[in-house]
Amino acid sequence: MSADSPVSIPNLLSQADIEQLEEIEHEHQHNSSAVRHTRSLSAATGLKTLGIHKVRLTQGHYSTEFHTHHEDEEFIYILSGRATARIGALTREVGVGDFMGFAQQSLPHSLFNPHSEDLIYLVGGTRCAIDICDYPDLDLRQFRVHGERTAVSSRHLKPANPKGRPL
Repeated sequence: MSADSPVSIPNLLSQADIEQLEEIEHEHQHNSSAVRHTRSLSAATGLKTLGIHKVRLTQGHYSTEFHTHHEDEEFIYILSGRATARIGALTREVGVGDFMGFAQQSLPHSLFNPHSEDLIYLVGGTRCAIDICDYPDLDLRQFRVHGERTAVSSRHLKPANPKGRPL
């Protein structure tokens, strides 16, 4: 059998396979202007602890609410189009071939597509069982514990060990 045979191989997605994956529209739970169209490469190949998605972001939409993770790590690699990346206090135009990596507790970040051309990118990251996500523009902290999400205004957070005594 030749390498060009159209035989399905577990754990391998051809470009044609990827284009046939269902594109799901996701609206961010904290930002109705953050709408992305996603094909999950990780789900299609059975990955559990790593999420990787091919995303299409249309004009006038954000990728997500401006945020940072305490435990998960993320990356973004631009395949086509352009966008404005907001990372911490800075903004910068990004385009084809640009890569962004966000380690645990990195600067908050998001993308915005002001252009008529769709932005296409790969986004991936770890899927920790427990993560804390801060949304500084909203003064919000979200907790994800084994798939369950809860959020609280940051102003309601208080030290659990205020006197500094060992627990």
